[in-house]
Amino acid sequence: MLNGFKTFIMKGNVVDLAVAVVLGSAFGAVVTALVDSVLMPLISALVGSPNFDDFAKVTIDGNDIMFGVLLTGIVNFLLVAAAIYLVVVLPMNKMIARRNRTLGIVQEEPAVDPQIALLTEIRDSLATRP
Repeated sequence: MLNGFKTFIMKGNVVDLAVAVVLGSAFGAVVTALVDSVLMPLISALVGSPNFDDFAKVTIDGNDIMFGVLLTGIVNFLLVAAAIYLVVVLPMNKMIARRNRTLGIVQEEPAVDPQIALLTEIRDSLATRP
């Protein structure tokens, strides 16, 4: 039983997943710091408040309905998504494209489905008829 457990733990997938989780949590701290320390203060400077929690607050029968909390969550999500795109995805895509150009790797276009090619030909033929 212990030997089987050791074999399971030493598989590449488990180790890769563990490394990804650790790096993901560390990177999450970086993104959170970027959003909390840079982007939210910029929005606060523009709007006057670092969050929108008190915005669109409605009281019905003594119960507070706080649409601003939802708005704050949406803005935070968009800021985190933008930060990840600008800091990770965009530079990574450029780096991969540069590497592929250097190595001469050309991405092949996917093969066209024969049925779609036939339908396209039929459509074009019908379009030329009077």
